[in-house]
Amino acid sequence: MEGDIVLKNERIDMIRALSEAHGASGFETPVRRLYQSYLEPVSDEIVRDHFGSVVGKKVGKADGPSILLAGHLDEIGLLTKAITDEGFIKFQTIGGWWSQVMLAQRVSIQTRKGEVIGIIGSKPPHLLSAKERDEVVKIKDMFIDIGVSSKAEAEELGVRPGDPITPISAFVQLGNPNVYMGKALDNRLGCVTAVEVLRALRGQEHPNTLFAGATTQEEVGLRGAQTLVNHIKPDISIALDVGIAGDTPGIDAYDALSTLGKGPILLIYDGSMIPNPRFRDFIMDTASDAKIPLQVESIAGGGTDAGRFHIHGSGIPSIAFGCTTRYIHSHAAVYHQEDFDHGVALLAEVIKRLDQRVLNDLRDL
Repeated sequence: MEGDIVLKNERIDMIRALSEAHGASGFETPVRRLYQSYLEPVSDEIVRDHFGSVVGKKVGKADGPSILLAGHLDEIGLLTKAITDEGFIKFQTIGGWWSQVMLAQRVSIQTRKGEVIGIIGSKPPHLLSAKERDEVVKIKDMFIDIGVSSKAEAEELGVRPGDPITPISAFVQLGNPNVYMGKALDNRLGCVTAVEVLRALRGQEHPNTLFAGATTQEEVGLRGAQTLVNHIKPDISIALDVGIAGDTPGIDAYDALSTLGKGPILLIYDGSMIPNPRFRDFIMDTASDAKIPLQVESIAGGGTDAGRFHIHGSGIPSIAFGCTTRYIHSHAAVYHQEDFDHGVALLAEVIKRLDQRVLNDLRDL
């Protein structure tokens, strides 16, 4: 029991550290360096492509199938586009932002001289007409206030066009001791899952070679997935990501199927991939055999790195898997730790069963 508590705390500490690290798409270096420090102790070898993606390699059976298990390091962010004469920052979005979650939120600008803190602002509602107050503020009308009064002051702090900007949001425990909130859980949860599957397989036999880690630039078009799959050339792939929780007010029961605390999710459809049906069934059957709770989710819009993995070469059996999460693509998302823990346990069991016979069956569509 004590060992389980220690393991859970270590997992939460890792999620916290990676959640609070900076890493907008295209600027993942800080979070990648931290992440690699977690991969190294549980891997036989570290493998990187030339695009910033990184995985740990663990050999079970050298002549067995090769498996790619990957989250993505990047988070949605902003890019410094220009500095006004008055010292305000105009920005470009990186990834899928919804304007209504942005105003009055704190951000970090990562400059060559260090971190500069700011807040996203707009014209105050007190100065808007009644009609304007009922309208959504457009992102192009927003700016970042860093507390200076001139362009020269901003430049003295190190701010310049091209600097990445990410949300500021502390990782915290909520009312339920298994429920946590933090930024960039899409997809630092997937990144930690890959590490923990490698950890779970230490000293365990598995009939394959596992490459587990994370890609870059998923939020801007699954770009790192393309380079990593080209580099690894796996036989099977599993993309680790998050799903949209359907358990908050206003969501129709069939718009989002999953609920916090009822197990990890298997995507049965998304905008980038129809999963290999035999692989889907294999995951479901393994969950049933191992008595691990599993939910399914269908997301008509958007996609995961599996959308690039599965079309590599002549085709790779692939699925997308992860944690259901509230409020993704905002400054703070919410997940349930037991969903994460069950996901790690299920994936470790899946890896132990993915031998050459299973691969041949998955390919026989």
